[in-house]
Amino acid sequence: MKWLICVVCILINCTLAAAASDSVGTIKTATGTVSIERAQKVLPVKTGDKIFEGDTLRTGNGGSLGAVLMDDSFISIGPNSAIAISEFHFAPEKGKFSFITRMLKGTAAYLSGIIAKLSPQSVRFETPVAAVGIRGTKFLVHVDDD
Repeated sequence: MKWLICVVCILINCTLAAAASDSVGTIKTATGTVSIERAQKVLPVKTGDKIFEGDTLRTGNGGSLGAVLMDDSFISIGPNSAIAISEFHFAPEKGKFSFITRMLKGTAAYLSGIIAKLSPQSVRFETPVAAVGIRGTKFLVHVDDD
């Protein structure tokens, strides 16, 4: 029973946080050359910056980035990487869950959050050669720059 109360509190907290902002997550760590492409602009990144649906996160040579999404998913990307947040919906009160991202190049590690736990079919990583549905809790992906 305590577990159920904790889950409900987490969902309510995340829902209120999502309602307060259109952001889908927050940059927690940024090292080296790191940027966000948003609405055809390239923005420098610092810890605490918000991530929005449609953003592309990029790192340069020696760069790395760590982010936490609104559903408590974690994404880390390594040097010379690019990942686009194509779609993110986290509305537990409406039963709406979706996280679709495109790995354009480089490396990324993913640790699933609430969306993958409640609706695993709603999480998908797309690469230039395949789309990966997430059924576990964590994985690492590498996409060559060819």
